Amino acid sequence: MPIEILQTSKLHASCEAALAERYTVHKLHEQADPEAWLRDNGARIRAHAGSGVKADLMEKLPNLEIIASFGVGYDNIDTKAAKARNIRVTNTPNVLNDAVAELTIGLMIALARRIPQGDQYVRQGKWAGGNMGLFSELTGKTVGILGLGRIGKEIAIRAQAMKMRVVYHGRHRQTAEPHVYYDNLTEMARDSDWLVIIAPGGKGTDAIVNREVLEALGPKGMLVNVARGTLIDEPAMLELLQNGGLGGAALDVFVDEPKVPQAFFALDNVVLSPHQGSATYQTRDAMGALLVANLEAHFAGEPLISAVV
Repeated sequence: MPIEILQTSKLHASCEAALAERYTVHKLHEQADPEAWLRDNGARIRAHAGSGVKADLMEKLPNLEIIASFGVGYDNIDTKAAKARNIRVTNTPNVLNDAVAELTIGLMIALARRIPQGDQYVRQGKWAGGNMGLFSELTGKTVGILGLGRIGKEIAIRAQAMKMRVVYHGRHRQTAEPHVYYDNLTEMARDSDWLVIIAPGGKGTDAIVNREVLEALGPKGMLVNVARGTLIDEPAMLELLQNGGLGGAALDVFVDEPKVPQAFFALDNVVLSPHQGSATYQTRDAMGALLVANLEAHFAGEPLISAVV
């Protein structure tokens, strides 16, 4: 009997093609009546490919064995419910480290030098009226990294190549790392020119970058978020960007994305990006391949390559 798996949203084309070669794939997001389809067919599903799986969906898939997530973050999967039902969960770590680190440095340079604003300055014919002005650079600045995990370490390497000093905050000091460790996030923000956020999302980190942290970063401080929008007190950040309490922000993620507060659009001290940290052909192909490899390992009775639960 063919193994039947479920998708609830569109995946990268190479991933969908690989899944279709190996399994019978059902795309819930293309069903006219998803709830009716689940009632009639949910018991046949043995795997879910993608993310965003909550407990209520698991209840409608009584024979679900594994959730193979497309992405490194899994805060949108109810892992507690999965564990209670003996459902395995995998993600796609490592393969996106370089792409996210590259975008992070790109956002930092774009914000420091106002590259998007410079593009518009030229396009709108303003250059004829005079130069745009002077801004900042990364050389010699201190960057505080919130979350020195796999991606955080890649960002640190690239920041050092830009002649920056790296410090970090996390749950624990990493004794093998040469960078200065702060056990207090507010103190790190106070001592940093830049704050880069690359910690996991979830209840434990909701609004961890609160008003106190943002105010410690200060009027000249720059913030970059390539993690999850929920890690920042977004209204407080917006207020401080408007009144000069925070120097600038480059944001790839937002609390209620793809909805972005319109007040950001009027600010010239922000760079906005549509959650594209891993959005390269190479990385998305590698993520899809790892998702499929985890499914293959599971159904072959072999150890999972990147198990979360």
